[in-house]
Amino acid sequence: MENKTKKKIHTLDLTVGNIPKGMVRFALPVFFGTLFQLFYSLADTRIVGSFLGEGALASVGAVSVLANLMIGFMNGMALGFAIPVARYFGSGNRQGIKKNVGNIITLGAGMTLAFTFFSLIFMDSLMEWMNVVPRLYKDAKIYISILICGMAATFAYNAGAGILRAVGDTLAPLLFLVCSSVLNIVMDLCFIRVFHMGVEGAAYATVIAQVVSAGLCWVYMMQKYEMFHIYPGDLLPEREYMGELASAGFSMACMNSLVQFGTVSLQTSINTLGQDIIVAHTAARKVTEIFMILFSVIGSTMATFAGQNYGAGTYDRIKKGLVFAIKVNLVWCALVFVFSHLCSPWLISLITGTKGAKILQTGALYLKVDTCFYLIPAFITMLRNMLQGIGDHITPVVSSTLELLGKVVFAKLLTPLFGYWGIIWAEPAVWAVMVIPLAVQTLRLPLFQKPS
Repeated sequence: MENKTKKKIHTLDLTVGNIPKGMVRFALPVFFGTLFQLFYSLADTRIVGSFLGEGALASVGAVSVLANLMIGFMNGMALGFAIPVARYFGSGNRQGIKKNVGNIITLGAGMTLAFTFFSLIFMDSLMEWMNVVPRLYKDAKIYISILICGMAATFAYNAGAGILRAVGDTLAPLLFLVCSSVLNIVMDLCFIRVFHMGVEGAAYATVIAQVVSAGLCWVYMMQKYEMFHIYPGDLLPEREYMGELASAGFSMACMNSLVQFGTVSLQTSINTLGQDIIVAHTAARKVTEIFMILFSVIGSTMATFAGQNYGAGTYDRIKKGLVFAIKVNLVWCALVFVFSHLCSPWLISLITGTKGAKILQTGALYLKVDTCFYLIPAFITMLRNMLQGIGDHITPVVSSTLELLGKVVFAKLLTPLFGYWGIIWAEPAVWAVMVIPLAVQTLRLPLFQKPS
């Protein structure tokens, strides 16, 4: 029955065949999908900076990490929901997949509505905590409020894309992102240049693009795969499936939100250093997202690869897959290090559209220092996603908690003493601490123990 099911649904089974080939085949569409997500995020930044000026870009940058924190929590929930689906797929349990997807819709809808409501209720308090200066406050609040209102669409896309990737279909989410990316850029230019809507237009463009990608994703799922044909009975909460989803989803959401919360803590200090520093750091973080794109892709691949193989009981393949992922990341880190030291000022200028020497030098300094330590976050992303895939939902959260605490300490203690240098050194120092529990737990796994 298991083989028959897998042949019929035309998905990528990562429990059999050549490991590097299978992982690359899975990862390539995820890579290009992540690249397109970054592409239209960068397009927002460039268009806002070029047509609305550095003041508007500073308004967006002052709250972007706060938006990422809120949206990141729900996206983490969506990605966590997909992990049980991968395990059921690995074991050939088609009914388990259907029930999981139905419960994902029910639980996700409730969580998204509640999170959106409370985020908007406490928006003013959050803005005050972020130290957003009065002259940036109005545009910043408009921008983040619109993004939060569109959080349901962002969650819906990520949930659908996560489910498809859990069963090995990575091409379809890529195609939907390409469509939404192009649409986002066109609407950015239209809303800002033609209708003069300011930062409000950039936010609306992002939300509309997310709505389109989410709609395409779920229509495709329902039409393409019989196992995703959900009926009203499948939407009824069931304790077994809700428990699995809550465990995986909240763990991944907490992991993501703790990471983003730490970044928000840093941003509260950055917002006190002046407009040029805010713009420089905003641009540097965008470049960092590009540089770290492969970490995210390898992490997503490891979560699904480990989940499928854990469900199938092929544990030795998980170890071999991790070794291959390490080799890929080693090469990538070396390339990024060289590129950042050669091209950082040009990259900052490309994203912001500015020629200001202080902005270019500050952003380049951040990139040149932090890329020296990129191998550590590469390991962090690989290990915590692998552990999530095999059902360890505690250790990744412990690691992310250490990141949060470390960034809060650096933000409050070092920035007043060292200024922006305190921000630059914060992340490498925290990375070195948070990788420890992940490495220890990985080495304790039976599949990494030497035979007696």
